[in-house]
Amino acid sequence: MTTSVQLDRAQKRFDLWDVNGDGQIDRSDWNAEAERILQAFGEAPTAPAGRQLLDAYLGMWAFFADKAGIDEKTGALTPEQFNRIAEEHILGDGGAGFSRVVAPTIQAIVELVDVDGDGEVNPAEFKSWLDAIGVRGVQPAEAFRQIDTDGDGRLSVAELVQAVRAFHLGDIDVPLLGR
Repeated sequence: MTTSVQLDRAQKRFDLWDVNGDGQIDRSDWNAEAERILQAFGEAPTAPAGRQLLDAYLGMWAFFADKAGIDEKTGALTPEQFNRIAEEHILGDGGAGFSRVVAPTIQAIVELVDVDGDGEVNPAEFKSWLDAIGVRGVQPAEAFRQIDTDGDGRLSVAELVQAVRAFHLGDIDVPLLGR
């Protein structure tokens, strides 16, 4: 059952990805959001980490387009389609769809922010992540503690994927995929 918090967060996600503000999202909107994140990190779209993020965002788009039955190159999603797909295929099913569809994006952002190269995100890298995606009004240290479920002082991709899902389910208040 979808709660009002989940619906509100899904609508905010839709609005975030509707980069051109036309009331629907298409491939160019998702690409523009990925490029905005790359620019915030100072990463070129042609660099390996840049390509990984673009591919991950466009992979999410392809999943949504497929589930909506629209052409991946020329189609567009309405808010209703987006919300239905998010509810049925991303947030539902115990998190399997979420992990399959969203985890590559989280992994790609970890590649961008992981300056020490250990495959995980430390508190300083986490703050850089929040700054780059435009998150405001969140205390980075407190948010980090909420997400660091094993308490080891580092965030794994699995912890970050779980945190993004928990945010969209209304369980935590730390948005990790954009402003």
